[in-house]
Amino acid sequence: MIAKELNISAKELQELINGCLVKNRSCQQKIYTIYGPAMMALCLRYSKNREEAEEVLQDGFLQLYRCISQFKNKGSFEGWVRKIMINSALQRFRGKANQYNLVSLVEEQFFPDTGSSLMDRLGEKELIRLIQMLPPASRMVFNLYVFEGLKHREIAALLNITEGTSKSNLFDARRILQTHLIPEFKMV
Repeated sequence: MIAKELNISAKELQELINGCLVKNRSCQQKIYTIYGPAMMALCLRYSKNREEAEEVLQDGFLQLYRCISQFKNKGSFEGWVRKIMINSALQRFRGKANQYNLVSLVEEQFFPDTGSSLMDRLGEKELIRLIQMLPPASRMVFNLYVFEGLKHREIAALLNITEGTSKSNLFDARRILQTHLIPEFKMV
């Protein structure tokens, strides 16, 4: 398998992985150079600002280097790295969870479809900026639901919340994003 978007062959990637297994700093640096930019974009979505994203990225790469022996060449390496970064963001969130307000649903609410036409017109930096404005719990649920495709049941299990709380946080995230998106697109 060749990671065409990264300009690295399967053989080169395996050599880098093998180097990381023996804690070769040069191989670790190359892995970081190859995957760092894409993973930083992912970490920015899960974080409130660039500094927090850099911490999540750093923690994620440290975890990657510690656990690289667990990669079994099933699926893509990039997918495996992505999963580590998401877990790093989740660990940071769980560590601060008692500081965040998780809104719990008493009754089920109707969650209207927000539509994607406005989202399609946003640039990556603008989208990240808007997502970073969300409250931490809403930001986490929004990312897991929208970008990772998880179901509310799965999100609830990951964040130790109820499905209703997950749905409520997604609803809040959508509402907040809509209030910020509408004025910005009136200017266009």
